[in-house]
Amino acid sequence: MSNIIFGPLLSRRFGKSLGIDLSPNKKQCNFDCLYCELKPAKTVDKYNDVISVADIMTALQDALLQHKDIDVITVTANGEPTLYPYLGELIDEIDKIKNDKITLILSNGSTIGDPKVREALMKFDMVKLSLDCATDKCLKKLDRAHKGISVTDIMQGMLDFKAQYNKPLIIEALFVKSINDSLEHVEALNKFLTILKPTRVDIGTIDRPPAYKVEPLSSEELLEIASHFDASLPVYIVHRKSSEIRAGSYNDDEILVTLANRPLSEDDVNILFDEKSKNRLKILLETKKVKNFKIYGVTFYILA
Repeated sequence: MSNIIFGPLLSRRFGKSLGIDLSPNKKQCNFDCLYCELKPAKTVDKYNDVISVADIMTALQDALLQHKDIDVITVTANGEPTLYPYLGELIDEIDKIKNDKITLILSNGSTIGDPKVREALMKFDMVKLSLDCATDKCLKKLDRAHKGISVTDIMQGMLDFKAQYNKPLIIEALFVKSINDSLEHVEALNKFLTILKPTRVDIGTIDRPPAYKVEPLSSEELLEIASHFDASLPVYIVHRKSSEIRAGSYNDDEILVTLANRPLSEDDVNILFDEKSKNRLKILLETKKVKNFKIYGVTFYILA
């Protein structure tokens, strides 16, 4: 049962996390994404290898005895965790022992149209759903979704869930060169997300060896994509460890105009601003022309 629990992992976005893998023995997913770090596998709509809630809870309790400084208990899988048939029962059991720890689930968002799935997700303290595609054509090409899954159903399910869920909802989009990085596609995603109004939008690209031959975007391209999202959306760019971007010089007006167009995360500032520009930002904070706020581990700067 040792492979059920992994970590702890330290995440800038979510803190110190202990992971639960609901499909530790093999990949069980209704997507076969081109960028997945797991080997290609035939898509499924249900688990045929199911570990019991009792086994998961035994492994979790043992791990929590060893690691007492955990911030987050993260439910995920080698595949899609919401296909696990006892998800609602499992989160009820986790709630009994979690104390002050936050529960988080990482889902590809494909099953959010199912009321039973939404009912289980409502019990989590934080939910992160993926949304790479704004069209069924993209969903079929990039995420290689199981038959019967549609973007329309996913988007409507997200809206239905958000209407009931009053805790943090994070949407993550992963961009792949020449597949879902066009301006038309980004604008379609932005249009939906401004209606959904998630707590935060995380955007990134391939940073691990992918299952198929696809290419990542550069940091500059991710920044360009971020600039097309509405200023009301806190967009966090999941930067790769080494960025090709050279820090630049920004005067006060340029900083204010930049922040008027899009909130910048602390990571963005560290990558984009040279030391003098960071000092100018600090003075703008002190003079209350700019303010900062934190959304679950990520600090953003906006106009005051």
